[in-house]
Amino acid sequence: MWSARLVMIRLGASHVLCRFPGLSPLATTFSILRSHSYSGTHLAHSSREGSLRTLQKSLLSLLQRYPLSRRVALQVHCLSVTSGWFSSLCPFESLIRCYSEGRFPREALLLFKQLQCSSAVTGRSLDSFTLTFLLNTCVVLGSDVTGAELHSLSMKSGFESHLYVQTAVVYMYGSCGRLRDAHRVFDEMPERNSISWNVLISGFAKWDQPVVAHILLEKMVARTVVSWTAVIDGYTRMNRVDEAFGLFRRMVADDAILPSEVTILTIIPAVSSLGDVNICQSVHCYVEKRGFNASDIRVLNSIIDSYAKCGCANSAWMVFFETPAERRNLVTWTSIISAFAMHGMGKEALENFNRMENSGLQPNRVTFLSILSACSHGGLVKEGLMFFEKMDAHYKIEPDIKHYGSLIDLLGRAGRLEEAENVALEVPCDISNDVIWRTLLGACSFHGDVKRAERVTTKILEREKGYGGDYVLMSNIMAGVGRYGDAKKLRELMDQRYASKMCI
Repeated sequence: MWSARLVMIRLGASHVLCRFPGLSPLATTFSILRSHSYSGTHLAHSSREGSLRTLQKSLLSLLQRYPLSRRVALQVHCLSVTSGWFSSLCPFESLIRCYSEGRFPREALLLFKQLQCSSAVTGRSLDSFTLTFLLNTCVVLGSDVTGAELHSLSMKSGFESHLYVQTAVVYMYGSCGRLRDAHRVFDEMPERNSISWNVLISGFAKWDQPVVAHILLEKMVARTVVSWTAVIDGYTRMNRVDEAFGLFRRMVADDAILPSEVTILTIIPAVSSLGDVNICQSVHCYVEKRGFNASDIRVLNSIIDSYAKCGCANSAWMVFFETPAERRNLVTWTSIISAFAMHGMGKEALENFNRMENSGLQPNRVTFLSILSACSHGGLVKEGLMFFEKMDAHYKIEPDIKHYGSLIDLLGRAGRLEEAENVALEVPCDISNDVIWRTLLGACSFHGDVKRAERVTTKILEREKGYGGDYVLMSNIMAGVGRYGDAKKLRELMDQRYASKMCI
């Protein structure tokens, strides 16, 4: 009987596994089964139970050896189900962990649902580690409803005072945007640690409530670099750069907390928004002193970008130039190309694009957007057209609306309005928007092409009839060529359609 059942496991597992495309039985899995097959032998109850435990340990060992392998997890799962011993054979805690940490976290929740529906496992309760993994899976999937179910389950299972489980609940609610629930659970926790504070603060900062996050930070007894960084990031993303930089100074000077690489990456955008090259130099010096330049290429890339946005292309170039060639990645090259583009240094941008290609790196969408912008601001029409063609023909990158917009801007600046209009008409309908037509309208205004401007305005008004700036710009174009009557009629039309007039 026991032998027949083990044979059934082998045959049943083979049948189930064949249903998964590209999934072939691992030799290791079936060597485990062979080692527990005793053909023609009837085992005593104690021997059967011992072999079952040994088999379960072997399957658990297999999961531990391949913790991120979906193939192994599926095979162990299938063996447990097809054997009919799902409750006794399946190491479901390890399976849930394997699924949740892998590339297919949804399968962890599906297994959890299966456990809930299975009468064979109703007597087995989930432990704190399994609950934590499931809650983290809800964060990855943005599944707050399932997360709330797990929260309820944790309370029923006696984990209402468990520090790590309740911290995971706060993290789940905060990450999914249910901030009131996160705060309520946090307030009800009998014990909290720095991680509990950090996840609540990060939740408010993530959902654009840096002021609340800041208030919580001030209440925190032992502030950490994680909590400071979360609030700084919240202010930076809301473009409240003075508060962000003020907190950064307080963290270093008052609390004597050393920033991490993540903190530096968070504060640099605030420095860029301030546009003060002296502050940028101070941060750069601090980064050099702490050795972040040598340890994290992302910091170097951000410094290059910050110098460019603070108006100092030469400093951006020096940082790039002093970076060893073997450390430069695609973002490094894209950053320096973008820096030259910002400052109208089209030829320098082209030279570095070619050097990047010669180094063996392939450009992506962002790189092409940067080089098209460089060509536009540098008046390099021929080169810009060549790069736009090269995107699809050579690198198989389909242009998006931003690339089309840059090309229209390039042609419009050069006065090649007919070509720019043709490009606008060729933009696929599923990505076309008003911005590209307004870009063309601005070019028509600059070059005084009234007839084309009328056509473009008609296109814009077909899409959106309530934007006053379009009426005002077209009215100014007509007034500029002496068509005051038409300009007046257009402004009257604007008033009739209740379009909001923009100040220009």
